[in-house]
Amino acid sequence: MIWSLLKIVIFVVAVAALALGAGWLLESEGGITVVVGGTEYPFGPLQSVIGLGLLVIAVWIGLKLLGLLIATWKFLNGDETAISRFFDRNRAAKGFDALAQGMMALASGEGRLALAKAEKANRYLDRPELTNLLTAQAAELAGDKKKAEETYRKLVKNDATRFVGVRGIMKQKLANGDTDTALKLAEKAFALKPKHVDTQDVLLQLQADKEDWSGARETLNAKLKHGSLPRDVHKRRDAVLALSQAKAVIDEGSSIEAREAAIEANRLSPDLIPAAIMAAEGYIAKSQKKYATRVLKKAWETQPHPDLAAAFAQIEPDETPAARLKRFAPLTRAKPDSAETKMLLAELNLAAEDFPGARRALGDLVETDLTTRSATLMAAIERGEGASDAVVQGWLARAVTAPRGPQWVCDNCHNILSAWAPTCGNCGAFDTLTWKRPPGSEVSLPGGSEMLPLLIGPKEADGSDAIVPLTPRGDESDDVIEAEDLGNPAQKSA
Repeated sequence: MIWSLLKIVIFVVAVAALALGAGWLLESEGGITVVVGGTEYPFGPLQSVIGLGLLVIAVWIGLKLLGLLIATWKFLNGDETAISRFFDRNRAAKGFDALAQGMMALASGEGRLALAKAEKANRYLDRPELTNLLTAQAAELAGDKKKAEETYRKLVKNDATRFVGVRGIMKQKLANGDTDTALKLAEKAFALKPKHVDTQDVLLQLQADKEDWSGARETLNAKLKHGSLPRDVHKRRDAVLALSQAKAVIDEGSSIEAREAAIEANRLSPDLIPAAIMAAEGYIAKSQKKYATRVLKKAWETQPHPDLAAAFAQIEPDETPAARLKRFAPLTRAKPDSAETKMLLAELNLAAEDFPGARRALGDLVETDLTTRSATLMAAIERGEGASDAVVQGWLARAVTAPRGPQWVCDNCHNILSAWAPTCGNCGAFDTLTWKRPPGSEVSLPGGSEMLPLLIGPKEADGSDAIVPLTPRGDESDDVIEAEDLGNPAQKSA
């Protein structure tokens, strides 16, 4: 407010001064006389002021012209001047415009156009970190892999763009199937930027594919450290890697390290079925049957599985069927409503030749959840109770076309595997196998009804049908039940 008032006062004073000066000039006499070549040129007061103003303007214009000449001379000598800055700004504007057009072409999938714009931007701009990146991506999109790799190598030479260059070459090697080189590049990219999530995932996947379990666990710990992986997921996947590491140690013949690694995997994730089985086997080898029982029982409480029951049977391999049925009681009581528990209890009763008990254990499972295994168990029960061959053969025929029940299924591609593995053999995804029913249509035995003649077999001499081996369990194709064994099943499955 005060400053505005002060400016008004100054303006009024300046106008008043100019008015007084103009009045003084008009009323004054005399002036200025200029002598040029002996000739006098008299100027009045007003003419003198006007002439002085024109002289000042002429001097100012002369100085500007002199400055322009000096700037032109410096420009021609290569020095930075206003003229050079003008041309530089013009080039930069054209370069950034070409860069923007190239990025839009890249986003639109026009590889050739993006490559042309990148080359134009490179001519106008002195920004290789930008133009080389656009050139490399445009060359990839256009299918010019050689130019893309050459440009990525240029990016590697610059400290500011080294990570981008290494990662670009790594992706090219992955696309070409050169996983060995891609792994080395992924390790280098990870060293440059350990927090980069995509690089962490690629490195982890490559290490898992190469069965570098120790390195994969280090990468997994880095993902947890930098906050790119939840703690519970890290714990589960670390258990998977520890289990894989234990299996690798077993292959190398170092049993002590294998047992320790398996126990560590089970500690990290008690619900991981293969880890529980391997840990139990380690405890059994050390005659620590109590710990083995505890590990398997805890895993069974999370998810019943036939392999857990088989491992539980290995704790006391030489016991009688009656003793085994009694020892399995804590396990079967843990999940009494589970289909796996019912079938396990039925198998135990069959081994003890308690066929009514086996029928009671199986309950209405064949009506509510018929599978190959439950139908085969019913065939064994019927044979044990003295049912006719037609009844037994009917259950065996139903077993052929019945669903196989839960299997190891990949959550990513829904591929079905016969045994658990850390990675899916179909899509290569890590830790995606789950023990469950296959989605969509159920998977039956190969061949379906076409296998009936093989199961029923040729006519015997007395005219009856001969029953040949049948797979009793959906996940074990080698375990068979012979016709003569239906009344006294093997104890191995228990």
